[in-house]
Amino acid sequence: MSETGRIAVRKTYKLYVGGKFPRSESGRSYLVTGADGTVLANASRSSRKDVRDAVVAARAAQKGWATATAYLRGQILYRAAEMMEGRRAQFAEELRAAEGGSRKQAEARVDATIDRWVWYAGWADKVPQVLGNGNPVAGPYFNLSSPEPTGVVGVIAPQHAPLLGLVSAIAPAIVTGNTVVVIASEKMPLPAVTLGEVLATSDFPGGVVNILTGHTGEMAPHLASHADVNGLDLTGVDDPELARTLEAAAADNLKRVLRPAAEDFLAEPTLKRLRTWTETKTVWHPAGV
Repeated sequence: MSETGRIAVRKTYKLYVGGKFPRSESGRSYLVTGADGTVLANASRSSRKDVRDAVVAARAAQKGWATATAYLRGQILYRAAEMMEGRRAQFAEELRAAEGGSRKQAEARVDATIDRWVWYAGWADKVPQVLGNGNPVAGPYFNLSSPEPTGVVGVIAPQHAPLLGLVSAIAPAIVTGNTVVVIASEKMPLPAVTLGEVLATSDFPGGVVNILTGHTGEMAPHLASHADVNGLDLTGVDDPELARTLEAAAADNLKRVLRPAAEDFLAEPTLKRLRTWTETKTVWHPAGV
């Protein structure tokens, strides 16, 4: 209770699925503590049903998002950067509480996250030119290769970079026309939930990004084995045994897998993740027809 006698209205941390903020189907939650051990919140603990619902939402949105113009996708990513800029102080405070360190360090990570959105937004209409090609062939034909989205991508977000690492995984997947189901950092999920609020007001169609919180080891196997998920980003899997289990489950339905690896998210981004979540379509056409 405050000095004025008011009872503060505390934030309820929910999931972000299909453009909405549902509570977990399981009705469960788990305790989230800060770097100093302070209790920060109770976050939703997602279940297998929540994973399935998120995949359904992502699949329903994928075709429309993939066929949107590259210019539109870039503008929507840029809008996310604008919205984060407006809530910079809130994100910095959540990061400082979760990760520890100084306010200045937290602000620097938020700024890097905003810049990451802008960087990938700029690539939206350049990917086809860089990853596509007109191929020289011997004969009266045109042979053209162009990148297309993989489809629905499951992302296990980095555990120790709950905002910059999260956006570094999401942005390259969605800017190339994929939709994503994200398992947020288990220990530091709150920045991901706040990011969902930003995305909900950034013109993203519902289902393009879906964010789940909870226990990674519980949700990830269901995401890896789901037949309607086309790709799997294992960046946030710290347990080698779990990573092997998830890769084996993904192999059953031929998912494209980005294997876990140490990654410095503060470093300049590259085209690696853009290439990972695209597939190349090659078309032959008779010349002069």
